[in-house]
Amino acid sequence: MKKIFFFLSVICGTFCLAQKQFQPTGSTIIETVDGDLDGDKIPEKVIIYNTKDTTDMGNIREIQILKKAGGAWTVLEKSRNAVMESNGGGMMGDPYRETKIEKGILIISQNGGSSWKWDVTDKYRFQNGHFELIGTSSTSGRPGDYWKDVDFNLSTGQLNYSKEVENTAEYGKSLKETYIKKGLKINLQNRNQEKQQKIVLPKTKEEVYF
Repeated sequence: MKKIFFFLSVICGTFCLAQKQFQPTGSTIIETVDGDLDGDKIPEKVIIYNTKDTTDMGNIREIQILKKAGGAWTVLEKSRNAVMESNGGGMMGDPYRETKIEKGILIISQNGGSSWKWDVTDKYRFQNGHFELIGTSSTSGRPGDYWKDVDFNLSTGQLNYSKEVENTAEYGKSLKETYIKKGLKINLQNRNQEKQQKIVLPKTKEEVYF
């Protein structure tokens, strides 16, 4: 039992030193998640930080993915774009919901709004040397008016769009469309840019933003 306790203490101590080494000055940890993200069967550590740096949308968040190699922790990748600022949820405040790892996929969920609400879940895979967005799903709208659902598989290019309208007098009929759009390259570094990418669906003429 003493040997196990000593071993765990060494592991914890090693990671704590590494975490402090890479932690942005003045930041606090929002969440830490463990899981294998690069297929080597060795868990990485994903840390979400609330930094002291700010914009007009609140505190900037930084995500770091730490990898252990050769007995030492290194930063596999980090970004200040994938997780929104502390007030990015509008009237709902902090948009951050959770980060998790499932079958080697990094999943980040966020939401916000007021009477009009939105939520988005992004899925990233480590490929081509960094974390690329392979899928994103979102819901937006307001009860009594309409709800939009977007499910976009960036790997295959298939985008499924639906708009369920309750207030048809103001917003028209409900709509559905499946569209293939290949070639979009989004990753941890260029996600949630101020100038969003826009797709105009050819049949319904609905606009989808990323």
